[in-house]
Amino acid sequence: MIEFQNVSKEYDTNTHALNGLTLSVDEGEFVFIVGSSGAGKSTLLKLIMNEEVPTKGRVIVDGQVVNDLKRSEVPYFRRKMGIVFQDFRLIDKMSVFDNVAFAMRVIGAQPKDVHKRVSYILDLVGLSHKAQSRPSEISGGEQQRVSLARALVNNPKIIIADEPTGNIDPKMSYEIMDLLSQINKTGTTVIVVTHEKSLVQEFDRRVIKLEKGRVISDTGNPQAGEVSDTTDLKPANAENITDSSDYEDTTQPVVGMEDEAVTEQQPCAEAEQVVHQSELDLRFGDTEPDINKYDDLIRELTQEKPDKIQQ
Repeated sequence: MIEFQNVSKEYDTNTHALNGLTLSVDEGEFVFIVGSSGAGKSTLLKLIMNEEVPTKGRVIVDGQVVNDLKRSEVPYFRRKMGIVFQDFRLIDKMSVFDNVAFAMRVIGAQPKDVHKRVSYILDLVGLSHKAQSRPSEISGGEQQRVSLARALVNNPKIIIADEPTGNIDPKMSYEIMDLLSQINKTGTTVIVVTHEKSLVQEFDRRVIKLEKGRVISDTGNPQAGEVSDTTDLKPANAENITDSSDYEDTTQPVVGMEDEAVTEQQPCAEAEQVVHQSELDLRFGDTEPDINKYDDLIRELTQEKPDKIQQ
C-alpha cells in the first residue's frame, strides 16, 4: 500500500529531514509513527500526501509512484486519503453537517449522496444530534470527531492522523483511537503520528520509531529491531491510560461501511461548484475542482478561529 524506497528529503534550509528511509506499510495495517520533534514524522506524512517530493528515492502509494504525479493528477490521488489534523481545521461559519459534507461537495457528489453519506458518518461517530451545531458550540473532543467524520466521508483507502489526540482530553483521546481501530478493522489502512506513550501501549499496534530521519526500530520488521525505548513519547494528557475499562465506550461499531460507499461523480467542469449555499461558493471555471483549493480554503477560513478550545 505504502512504500518508501531509500527516500531522502532535504529542504532549502539545508535541513535533512529524511535520510535513506526505507519502509513499507501493507494494505489494512494500523501503524503508529513515533519519534522526537525533528525526527522526520511530519515530512514522512507530507511525502505520502504529495505535499512534498523526495530529494532522492521513491515513494509509492497504492501502486502509484508519488514522485511522478502530474499536478493535475494530485487531487485525484489524494481522494484515496482522509486526513485528521491535530487542530481540527473546521470552518466555524458552517454547521457540523456542512463541514463534513464539504469534502463531498468539493468533488462534485450528488446532493442525495451527500445527505445519505454524511448522515451515516455522523451517526457512526456519535454526532447526529450535533449536526446543526457550529464547531465553536461543541467540545474539543467532538470537534475532533467531526474532523474524523470529514476524513471518512469519501470512503478513503488510507486514514492519516497527525497527532489526532493532541488537543483533547484523555477520555476522548481513547475514544478517538478506539474509533480509528474500528475503522481499521474494515480494511482501511491507518497511520497515526503521535507522542502519546499510553495510547501506543494500550492499542498494541505496529510501531515505527524515527530518529534523525531514519527508522531506528520497527515492531513490524524484526530486522529494524524492537521498540523498547519509548522515552520520546509523552503521557496522553493524563498520568495513566492503561485500562480501557476506565472509560465508557460511547463510540459506535463500524458496520456496513462497504455498503455505504460514495457514488463516484464527475465534478462539473464548466459551471460554478456551490459547496455551501449561503456562505461559500467555489468557482472552478473550466478546470476540475482541486483538493489543494479545499485544503487552502480550510486554512484560510480557520485562521481566525480562537486559540482556546472548548473542553
